[in-house]
Amino acid sequence: MALTWEIAFRNFENYLRLEKSLSENSIEGYLSDMKKVEDFFMEQENETDPSAVTGSRLREFIGSFGSSNLNARTQARLLSSIRAFFRFLLIDGEIKDNPSSLLDSPRLGLKLPQVLTVEEIDNIIGVIDLSRPDGHRNKAIIETLYGCGLRVSELVGLKLTDVNASAGYVVITGKGGKQRLVPIGRRALKEIDLYRTDRNRLPVIIDQNIVFLNRRGKKLTRAMIFTIVRDLAGKAGIKKKISPHTFRHSFATHMVEAGADLRAVQEMLGHESITTTEIYTHIDRSYLRDTLIMFHPRA
Repeated sequence: MALTWEIAFRNFENYLRLEKSLSENSIEGYLSDMKKVEDFFMEQENETDPSAVTGSRLREFIGSFGSSNLNARTQARLLSSIRAFFRFLLIDGEIKDNPSSLLDSPRLGLKLPQVLTVEEIDNIIGVIDLSRPDGHRNKAIIETLYGCGLRVSELVGLKLTDVNASAGYVVITGKGGKQRLVPIGRRALKEIDLYRTDRNRLPVIIDQNIVFLNRRGKKLTRAMIFTIVRDLAGKAGIKKKISPHTFRHSFATHMVEAGADLRAVQEMLGHESITTTEIYTHIDRSYLRDTLIMFHPRA
């Protein structure tokens, strides 16, 4: 049986409880930390097998937390949990090399997320073949990912009843089942409306209230969204390594660089902490220096 995060966590929990005799609070802390790791790899790479995680990707994960102003104790605990988990996988024979063995302190250089330019996004949309049965669906998917900054899990779970076209909002159910209102632009609404015509022509619809369906009338999987995005990027000649999450990063980056209020972007993204959103203020620092040179009397 292939290793999954769920199976690995269950085995890790038993190891901590039975072999290490840790308290329930300690076990809960380890598992909570590792859930953050799982969320990162599932959102960024749709990586369902923890044994496939590499050291370089773990460093990217730690780097992403370097922007969140976690105190030193919390960062140290997170790193300790990662090391304990992968050391367990090594002991258990699930991996041959420990990807966490070369991790330094959590104060690693900030790994900025990959973003697309507006032109690159237009190129991706431009290669979609609208004569295909899935053409309007795929265009609506890209417009919604970029137009609303959704996580892939939020996109596949989007319901028809969540879309309020007249008000220009969608109701998004994010992490932990928390709901938020996210504005949706005219382009995304237009493409969803065009896609619904094709959707209604499906011979059978199993998931009646889900917006984006496969040809069998069922909810699209996360893996299918990754495949759609990467196929379109390849056709558009995009050399960057991108995922559905790249459109979320691009949404936030373009909003912040255009002068959007950081608190508003935080709310749209569903970030619990403003410090998580602040990473997007670091994407392009060059314009800040240009502004200083242009306007400061002593520059």
